[in-house]
Amino acid sequence: MQREVLKYVFDIKAAAEKIQRFVAAKTEADYLADELLQSGVERQFEIIGEAMSKLHKIDPSVAEGITDYRKMIAFRNVLIHGYAVIEPLIVWGVIEGNLEHLIEQVTAIFENA
Repeated sequence: MQREVLKYVFDIKAAAEKIQRFVAAKTEADYLADELLQSGVERQFEIIGEAMSKLHKIDPSVAEGITDYRKMIAFRNVLIHGYAVIEPLIVWGVIEGNLEHLIEQVTAIFENA
């Protein structure tokens, strides 16, 4: 596997793990009440989406092996370009529903590289 591919996979994993650390022991109410936390989480999702986009350009087969890779790229675009309409509950839902699975998938890519 190309070094550049592993770099983007690493960036995705690192950003996802940062989100996990940011929200550890936090509730949905904590998240909704903390603008700084929201901003930090959103920034890491932007990094995930950007790295996923670049990964898809250099090795589509690796990116396509990650569940909902297109949605991650689209989510990044919403966060960047639609910042005025971001719904924190949706971001929290992504954290709760998708983050752990993403970390498992990118960890597996590293283990199989």
